[in-house]
Amino acid sequence: MANVDGSWNTVVKSPLGDQAAVFTVTSDGDTFTGTFAGAMGNAEAKDGKTDGDKLTWTMDVSVPMPMTLTGEATVDGDAMTGTVTAGAFGAFPLTGTRA
Repeated sequence: MANVDGSWNTVVKSPLGDQAAVFTVTSDGDTFTGTFAGAMGNAEAKDGKTDGDKLTWTMDVSVPMPMTLTGEATVDGDAMTGTVTAGAFGAFPLTGTRA
């Protein structure tokens, strides 16, 4: 099982430009809690699940408009790659490095 815990410096490539945030993950068995803290505010990861080196979650944001995002990422050592899906707006690449 991968070590997914810790703080991750992430960037999501969105239509509004690169969105940098620190993603803090604390796993507990096959679940995790976490928060994203960035320039567009803070959001709590909800329904966080772990499956080996894979994370899945949802989060509610209010900027630039209220919506629920769906995220998935794979951890490989000190690197994280994945996507964040914003409903009808599509999926955007997420990358991260362990802080």
